[in-house]
Amino acid sequence: MAEQLRLMAVHAHPDDESSKGAATMAKYVADGVQVLVVTCTGGERGSVLNPKLDRPDVWANIAEIRRAEMDSARAILGVDQAWLGFVDSGLPEGDPLPPLPEGCFALQDAEVAAGPLVRLMREFRPHVVTTYDEEGGYPHPDHIMCHKVSVAAFDAAGDPERFPELGEPWQPLKLYYDIGFSKAKIMALHEGMLALGKESPYAEWLERWEGRPDKGPRITTRVECASYFPVRDDALRAHATQVDPDGFWFHVPMELQQQAWPTEDFELVRSVVDSPMPESDLFAGVRETVHAR
Repeated sequence: MAEQLRLMAVHAHPDDESSKGAATMAKYVADGVQVLVVTCTGGERGSVLNPKLDRPDVWANIAEIRRAEMDSARAILGVDQAWLGFVDSGLPEGDPLPPLPEGCFALQDAEVAAGPLVRLMREFRPHVVTTYDEEGGYPHPDHIMCHKVSVAAFDAAGDPERFPELGEPWQPLKLYYDIGFSKAKIMALHEGMLALGKESPYAEWLERWEGRPDKGPRITTRVECASYFPVRDDALRAHATQVDPDGFWFHVPMELQQQAWPTEDFELVRSVVDSPMPESDLFAGVRETVHAR
């Protein structure tokens, strides 16, 4: 029998897996790929963004609630999931910014903090790993640390001289960064809303875009997964404390999303296999290598 393909997606908090690359994961699960979501922190210091749940009883049990939400989202996506066990750093606000809490994820030494992820990589043996870019997708301290730890673990997992106590070496074949939004994607959704005679939730976003870098040119890989957008949204709604069901994320009609931008987009940043660019499959070049073994 052919070896089963395996995908590992490394995220900072519970809910990140449902807002970044979730439809891609659901598609690959349906295709028979084994998918493991790795969640670096428990999301203990995140905000309650659903006004219906901004209550004292929710705040008093936020860590347990977020774990239960993660269980629900995991089941919807059909993935496996593992916790790295680090403590949420929170998103500092103010001028000047306050110091980060002692012991939080973002204050760890990235090379040391990569150890638990190296262990998981050697146990799960992923062929492909996805994570955030050097800015964390957006500059949350935990997202930036997630990037650092993921890259460090990808580079260390296959090296028998590094972390020898953490299992047999395993070298993943490809590393990707999620590219959640490009200017072209935002424009496509914005113009689609206007064409329907609806108010666009992206108007202010585009106004603020002036002078900001566009990550669109970095995209190497577009995975067509529009039919799994409803699964993505169901998983996101499962993180009920983190998402307002009447909020921004759900203003664009599903049919428009599927027509205007039917892919989730990634940047290939490490590869030990050959695959022609641009790609439409995270496992391009990997399938041939694995099936040849």
